[in-house]
Amino acid sequence: MSIGVLLKYIVLSLLGVAFIWFVAVSLPFHIGDWDAAPFPLPMGTVSLIAWVPMILGACVILWCYGLFISIARGTPWPFDPPRKLVVAGPYRFVRNPMEVGFFLILLGEALLFRSIAVVAYWLIGLAILYLRGVLFEEPGLRRRFGAAYGRYRKSVPRWIPRLRPYRQDE
Repeated sequence: MSIGVLLKYIVLSLLGVAFIWFVAVSLPFHIGDWDAAPFPLPMGTVSLIAWVPMILGACVILWCYGLFISIARGTPWPFDPPRKLVVAGPYRFVRNPMEVGFFLILLGEALLFRSIAVVAYWLIGLAILYLRGVLFEEPGLRRRFGAAYGRYRKSVPRWIPRLRPYRQDE
């Protein structure tokens, strides 16, 4: 991979991470202020536990970006889609691990802020991502990757991870 291509992937990934930061961290922080006590929150057991899904979700998202660059030679962005179907790492267990990571971050924030407003934001995000996936993303993946995506789609659930990792020979 040339330096120029690698630099393009890094810049697009940083833009993606900045967007995810805004949608998954900054916006919920402000939404959480609507019905929660502002920072600093007391670091009780629930507050400490809340960091577990947030950190796990962030790690999954960053891992997925790395797989898009290293395996797929593309990004999650629609204008620079992956050239190969990614079925490695967390994609062996769930079709949309970046969305699962996003939901984990929001779950942690809902616990951290003790916020019903963040839970409502989570539910709205769930509906939007479901519709985006069904109406746009999945038809595009079927067109680009054909039968390989069809087999993968039938074997790997959208958001609830399967227990055994997917193998392409399934």
